[in-house]
Amino acid sequence: QRLQAEIAKRQQELAEARVEASAGGGMVLAVVSGHGELVELHLSPEVLAEGDVELVEDLILAAVKEAQAKAKKLAQETMSELTGGMPPGMLP
Repeated sequence: QRLQAEIAKRQQELAEARVEASAGGGMVLAVVSGHGELVELHLSPEVLAEGDVELVEDLILAAVKEAQAKAKKLAQETMSELTGGMPPGMLP
């Protein structure tokens, strides 16, 4: 019972957490929640001035993927603190 409450608390903390990653020397900044959901995307005026749509798309994808990978690692670390490394699905 107490473990389930603590897991729910950690899940809420992850939902509120923000993880950032940038690409192109900071021209693109992606911010995701601790669950990996994209919540913000910032593009510098310089990257748009380039006029290279394919470059912008690649930078966005790179920043989002990196931020999601960081969020996944954060979630794994957060939950493994509670579960002692038990595999998912082993908890009630």
